[in-house]
Amino acid sequence: MIQARTRAWWRATAALCLGSFLVFINLYVPQPLLPGLKDTYGVSTLGVSFLMSASTLSLAFSLLVFGPLSDAIGREAIMRITLLIAGGLSLALAFAPTFESLLLLRLLQGFVLGGLPAVAIAWMGDEFEKPALLSAVGLYIGANSLGGISGRIVGGGAADLGGPSAAFIAVGMMTVVGCAVFWRLLPNSRAFTPKRFKLRQALGDLLGHLRAPVLLAAYCLGGINFLIFINQYSYITFRLAGEPYQLAASSLGLIFLTYLGGTFGSTLSGRLAGRFSPASCMSVGIVILMLGTAVTLANSLWMIVVGLTINAFGFFLAHSLASSWVGRYAQGARGSASALYLVFYYLGASVGGFWLEPFWRWAQWQGVAVGSWLLLGITLAISVGLWRFERRDHC
Repeated sequence: MIQARTRAWWRATAALCLGSFLVFINLYVPQPLLPGLKDTYGVSTLGVSFLMSASTLSLAFSLLVFGPLSDAIGREAIMRITLLIAGGLSLALAFAPTFESLLLLRLLQGFVLGGLPAVAIAWMGDEFEKPALLSAVGLYIGANSLGGISGRIVGGGAADLGGPSAAFIAVGMMTVVGCAVFWRLLPNSRAFTPKRFKLRQALGDLLGHLRAPVLLAAYCLGGINFLIFINQYSYITFRLAGEPYQLAASSLGLIFLTYLGGTFGSTLSGRLAGRFSPASCMSVGIVILMLGTAVTLANSLWMIVVGLTINAFGFFLAHSLASSWVGRYAQGARGSASALYLVFYYLGASVGGFWLEPFWRWAQWQGVAVGSWLLLGITLAISVGLWRFERRDHC
């Protein structure tokens, strides 16, 4: 077993953080490009939003495939091969002749991008001692957000120089080069023991989690919150690309630096949960997300940025606590319980455009705010229900 802070630990952790960074830089690179792609292909705001929805939907599905598959055939091959294919697909996206082909490539890319997130923490669980695992997971999750921010910034900057195709080429080349480094850094597994895949048992575990109200509530809370949070960023690009702001793609990419508010929120969540009820802290996070949305209604660009930063803080506060809630209350098969949370999480991102598009057409950004508050009211009620359960559970 790999011990914390040893040379082997640093090498393996660096490899997995790099892999995580590459996954999320590919997943989110189209987001600041949406206004430009909308004009290039002559599609609607809902149609171009499918570029994000298709990839997150297929990623959600792939989590249910790659996780059990890795238990049977091993984990390194899945991570290495899927990451390489993802880079190749980014290069292919640059030359997509039609919007339909672009959408199909994003659907395929989303599926292979799920290979590494589905098995990375399981690989660490196999190879690392417990203290080493805890330290590595924190760095790995940090690389997730860094990759997401970088994908938007790199994509926006490259698009200003050479259009959307240049953004996909830049990220594709970064991924191919990074994948070569990842292959070299990642050690071969020594502690992995193959397990025969049993479909009936796997399905039984998933159904058991879905039948547990306390878990299903957390799944819905995380999925609906992410539905609002991630799709607000898509629609804010349309708002800021138009009058009176007329921001270029590179400036739209910089808007996603507001995600750093979420880094602070997720870091603070552990401290708050140690002092207060985790469910009540989820409620606080949702209220903060609702208030941040209200701030974005201002006409000042700086106030919009402040509102988005507040949103990120509130969302990640609630998300961190909801995901840890699943690990706390799952009765056995915690791996599949956590995977199911991520499935709901990315499914929420996939359907958000269908929910918010009518509100956008009705009243532009003010409509998006109204649509957001309607669903956030539901998740706030869910969190209050979890708080009441928590109080009864401790009596």
